[in-house]
Amino acid sequence: MTEKYDVRPGQSVELLKALHILTRDGKLNQDSRRKLKQVYHLFNFIEPLLKDVQQAHAGVSLVDHGAGKSYLGFILYDLFFKDHAPAGSIYGIETREELVQHSKELAARCGFKGMDFLNLSVADSITSGALPAEIDIVTALHACNTATDDAIRFALEKHARHIVLVPCCQAEVASVLRKNKQQALKNPLAEIWRHPIHTREFGSQITNVLRCLQLEAHGYQVTVTELVGWEHSMKNELIVASYKNLPRRKPAERLNEVLGTLGLDELQSRFYTA
Repeated sequence: MTEKYDVRPGQSVELLKALHILTRDGKLNQDSRRKLKQVYHLFNFIEPLLKDVQQAHAGVSLVDHGAGKSYLGFILYDLFFKDHAPAGSIYGIETREELVQHSKELAARCGFKGMDFLNLSVADSITSGALPAEIDIVTALHACNTATDDAIRFALEKHARHIVLVPCCQAEVASVLRKNKQQALKNPLAEIWRHPIHTREFGSQITNVLRCLQLEAHGYQVTVTELVGWEHSMKNELIVASYKNLPRRKPAERLNEVLGTLGLDELQSRFYTA
């Protein structure tokens, strides 16, 4: 089933067609509608952050990790950078070379000179000389498992003013909970993750709790909310962090206490504090 869809004012219909979000006759199917709704909703969160950076300087820089087909980057550039931040830059980081090449070609066709795409893992991007020493905004939309943590590390290394995350597939913490389960069962709290399905669900939940504490321990103000309704995506948690130079000691202590209580001490290097 396809239907007409009202795109945002200023949005290029031809770009949406090139991204295969819209068909040639301007329609979209259920899956494409869901993707477009997610990206537009995310744009609502990111646009105020872009404007905040502009108050400091005109050359806004944004890095999108796990960019995939770069729906987010292209729509951000079309709706904001093209007219409101022509001196700004968007970098898409993606491990699949064919998607990087396709995005480069599309950016060239659209005349989006401030867009660049790099064939790198999130981890490798941290030390890559192809990126500036400082980045204003870092996004990671459904970056799988530890790629979200690498995106956080990247943002901290690059002194990002704002960080926007939609985490996905958090398996690392669950695997450590599972490995240490027998020892942990001495603690009644371990009943929370005794059953395998609870291990997975609790592992996902506590991973994001640890990420929020880590960001707070680096001076960020953190907000956690839903991206869109659960009927559109099960990976729906949105974490927005803005650097405010807040006190770090208490969240750092809480982070270490949570790791110790849950038997996750071996993950301290991943969820490191300032």
